[in-house]
Amino acid sequence: MPELRARWSVLADRIDAGTPADRDRTVDALRAFAILGVVLGHWLVTALTTANGGLSTTSPLAHLPWLAPVSWVFQTLAVFFLVGGHVAARGHASARERGVPYGVWVGQRLSRLFRPVAAVLALWAVTAAGMLLGGAEPSTVQTLVKLVLSPLWFLLVFAVLTAATPLVARLSPLWPLAVVAGVDVWRFGLGGPEWIGWVNVAAGWLVPYALGAAWSRGAFARRAPAALLFGAGAAATVGLVLWGGYPASMVGVPGAPISNLNPPTLAAVAFGLAQCGLALLLRGPLERAMRRPRAWAKVALMNLSAMTIFLWHQTAMMTVTALGLLAPADLPGLHTVPDSPQWIAARLLWLPVFAAALGVCWAAFRTYEQAGRPKRSTPSRTVAGTVTDSRTAARTLRAPEEVIHHA
Repeated sequence: MPELRARWSVLADRIDAGTPADRDRTVDALRAFAILGVVLGHWLVTALTTANGGLSTTSPLAHLPWLAPVSWVFQTLAVFFLVGGHVAARGHASARERGVPYGVWVGQRLSRLFRPVAAVLALWAVTAAGMLLGGAEPSTVQTLVKLVLSPLWFLLVFAVLTAATPLVARLSPLWPLAVVAGVDVWRFGLGGPEWIGWVNVAAGWLVPYALGAAWSRGAFARRAPAALLFGAGAAATVGLVLWGGYPASMVGVPGAPISNLNPPTLAAVAFGLAQCGLALLLRGPLERAMRRPRAWAKVALMNLSAMTIFLWHQTAMMTVTALGLLAPADLPGLHTVPDSPQWIAARLLWLPVFAAALGVCWAAFRTYEQAGRPKRSTPSRTVAGTVTDSRTAARTLRAPEEVIHHA
């Protein structure tokens, strides 16, 4: 153990020393926080049960509505788009200064975004076909494939917003916010068609994306705007939930008549504003924390594998669940109905197992995300026993626009 700690300390010091002094490490810290929020949120509020034969999806939020505050902690997509808008706006401005054509800039960003997606789609196409040929219930296959594909919707929205960065970089967040409010009034207040709500998929996530672009222009150099954003967003969210008829959960709940997330509602967008305001307020403490080499190294290395973690965390959970079916009885917290505090306690015990399975996926598929990066010359072995090139990590972190920002 002392030897492993010593190796980790050496690696952390090398990454810290190789990071430019003018880099805003809080951006990477917020991205890492958002990644962890999504992963832990899915692992905690998504359950695969055998109650109806085969595997079907449910959620503890459907059985234990008092768990709704959990979704307030782990629904961190607004921070994704905040950071994404900030990095994209800075990256595009930097590309223009260097004379890089728009087509080259956007092509590079979208290539980094979708290259690792191809590996997920290819593996699951083969897996689904094999399961169907092997006699698996089509409903079970559909459930598993839906869990894999459902998180990918946001990548499409993110890609569209990234491509539109030159147009939206100076757009006031108030404009898309007004669109979201108008759509909700039409949809819920005036009996408009349900399909109109899908306009908010673009408009709703454009709000934090535009906030991120405003951040890149120095709009939040002082704490007052961020504090106002947090207070107004929090007050609006509380009011919409208590008196506007919106559900308290900020994620979709199976069987619920209204979802705050699919498509995004005004309540979800207001909550995202509060979340973005809080994230911006935390920049000071995060900046101080990121001065510690060990803390910064963890954040930096996580950012290098952000897409891999995001794309494979559902597969890791489903793999553990499927292997658990080999047990003679349903395993608590894994296959049982999430309708009791005992299920929650059992589920928490499964989280390290999910993390271990995700580690296997990371080792197998991280090369798809890191393809095209500078090759290592002298390997350094990390505390996990895997080989990591600290100089590659440092080089990748030299320019903000080169960091993986789309997890």
